[in-house]
Amino acid sequence: MSAVETGLAFVEGLALIASPCILPVLPLVLSASAEGGRRRPFGIIIGFVLSFSVFAFASRKIVMALNLDLDIIKNISLLLLFLFGLVLLSSRLSEKFNHWTRGLAILGSRLSSVGKDGLMSGILIGALIGLVWTPCAGPILAVVLVQVIRQQSDLSGFIIILSFAVGAGVPMLIIALAGREIMKKLGFFTTHAETLRRIFGGLIIASVIFIASGVDAQSLFTRNVTGSGTEITGLENGLSTPYPAPEFVGIEAWLNSPPLTMQSLKGKVVLVDFWTYSCINCVRTLPTITRWDKEYRDKGLAIVGVHAPEFEFEKKLDNVQAALTHHGIRYPVALDNTLSTWDNFNNRYWPAHYLIDREGRIVYTHFGEGEYDVTENNIRFLLGLKGKSAAQQPETALSGFGQTPETYLGYSRMANFGGKEKIAPDAEAAYQFPKFLPANNWALNGKWTIQPEKIISGEKDSTLRLNFVAAKVFLVLGTSAGTPVHITMQLDGEPVGTLTIDRHTLYELIDQKSPKNGLLEIKADAPGLEAYAFTFG
Repeated sequence: MSAVETGLAFVEGLALIASPCILPVLPLVLSASAEGGRRRPFGIIIGFVLSFSVFAFASRKIVMALNLDLDIIKNISLLLLFLFGLVLLSSRLSEKFNHWTRGLAILGSRLSSVGKDGLMSGILIGALIGLVWTPCAGPILAVVLVQVIRQQSDLSGFIIILSFAVGAGVPMLIIALAGREIMKKLGFFTTHAETLRRIFGGLIIASVIFIASGVDAQSLFTRNVTGSGTEITGLENGLSTPYPAPEFVGIEAWLNSPPLTMQSLKGKVVLVDFWTYSCINCVRTLPTITRWDKEYRDKGLAIVGVHAPEFEFEKKLDNVQAALTHHGIRYPVALDNTLSTWDNFNNRYWPAHYLIDREGRIVYTHFGEGEYDVTENNIRFLLGLKGKSAAQQPETALSGFGQTPETYLGYSRMANFGGKEKIAPDAEAAYQFPKFLPANNWALNGKWTIQPEKIISGEKDSTLRLNFVAAKVFLVLGTSAGTPVHITMQLDGEPVGTLTIDRHTLYELIDQKSPKNGLLEIKADAPGLEAYAFTFG
C-alpha cells in the first residue's frame, strides 16, 4: 500500500459529491443534524464512515460466499430508499413509521443522554445511513474495491476503503453543518416542517428514479466540463509531475529489434507496455496495441513490450516468440525474465502502460484494461496529430462484484482449496472430492502433485473441480511431458467440450455469455496435465 493509493481513494470518495447516489442520503443527514447538539453532525459522519467502511470491506466476501448478484442488492437498496421517500411524502405513513420506529427513537434518546450534545445518537444514525447507502456507491466504489483486492493484507485494504469513506464523508459534513446553521437562522424551516419533509421525500424518490434509469451522472459531468469537440487540447489524466523514464535493465533477449535504450528512443513518443502472454487482461489489450503500432509507427510512435513473466514457462524464448506470432506483434519486445526493468519502473501490474514524451519523460500512466481512447488521444497529442481518434474503442472487460477472484493452484499462492485432505507439497498424493464444495473453492480427485506454482495430474481421469461465479472461465495449462494431454469438461454435470493441451498458455474453458454460478469439472486423459491459475471475465 502506498500513500498515493490512499490519497487516490480519498479523492475518489470526494468525487461522489457529483454522483446522484449522494442525493438520497443528504436529506437524511440534514434532517438528523438539525436536532441534538452541535456535535451530532460529527457523530453522524463518524457513524457513516465507520459503518460504510466495515460493510463495504466485508460485502465482497459476503456476496461471493452467498452467490448473490450485486444488481439484486442495489435494487433492494433503491427499493428501501424509494419506500422511505413515500413515507416522507405522506403524513399518515410518516405517523405510522414514527410509531413503528418508536423503539429506535427511545434508543436514540438514551444514546443522546450519554453525551449532552447527541454525539452517540449521531453515530447510530450515521451508521444506519452508511449501511443503506453502501450498495448505491456504484462504479467509483467498484474502482476502490479493485484497489482493495490488490492490497497484500487486510489492514492495507481496510485503510484504502476507510480513506474512501472519509473522502465521501467530508463534503457531507460540510453540507450538514451549513444546513444546520441555515435551519437555525431561518424560522421558515421550523414552521414548514411538513412541507420540508415532503420536499425531502420527493428528492429521495427523484434520486432513486434517476439512479435506476442507469444514466451515469459522472460521465455527463465530465462531458460537460471537457466538451464534446474532436480537437485535443492537452493530455488527459496526465501526470502532474512528469519524471525521467527509467532505463531497460537486465533484459535477457530482445525480439523484433536490436537492444534499445531510453537514450536511443529520445525524439520519439514511446509507449512501454508491461505484459505477459498468459495474462488474460494483457491478452485483451493486444489487438488495440498492435493497431496503434500499425497506425502510428511511421508518425513517430515507438511501442516497447516488456514481457515480465509470472510463471517459469513464460521465461522461455520459444514460448514468447510463439505468442508474438500468434498475436501478430511486430513491435520490439524485451524479455525481462528477472523482473529487473519491472523493478526499475517500480511497476506492480499486468498490464501497465507508460507513455513517454519526446524528451524522455513519463507523462501518463494507466494500469489494467480500459482508457483506450484516453491513451490513444494522448499518443496523438504527443505526436502533434490533430483531432481525436475515430477508431472504435474496445469495451473494457471488468470483473463483476461477486465474481470469483483470480485463483492460483500452486501452494506458494494457493487460495480457496476446498478439499478435505491436507495437501502434500511436491509429492504425488491421492485426493477425493468433498461432498460439498463452497462457492469460489476448488478441489481434486485422483492422483495429483502440488508444486509451488502448479498442480500436475498423476494418472488417467485425474479431475479438477471448481465452483465459480463468472461469465467466462480461463485456465493456464500445459503438459509436463511435452506430449499433448486431452481434457474433457463438464458444467453442472453436463458435457461442454474437450480441449487438446499441447503448449503452455492461457485456455478459455467456459463462456456463459453472462455471469452465472457453475460447477466445472476438468478431467485429464493422461498423467502430466499442468494447471496453474484460473482467471475470470
